[in-house]
Amino acid sequence: MISLEGVVRAIIYLIVAGLIFWLLFWLINYVGLPEPFNKLARVILAVAAVIICIVILLGLAGGQPLFRP
Repeated sequence: MISLEGVVRAIIYLIVAGLIFWLLFWLINYVGLPEPFNKLARVILAVAAVIICIVILLGLAGGQPLFRP
């Protein structure tokens, strides 16, 4: 059973993580990296965002998270 406290905590973590990743994405576009480095930075940022979302959702489902947020 999923607790209401866990859901609220997961939503807050997802909002904060989304804000951080949005700011990093904006910074990458603002700095204007050359094309191979721009794509590499975006891929690294996307992979990190997916991993963070998976870890938060696994923690919500009762699984053992890779690390504690």
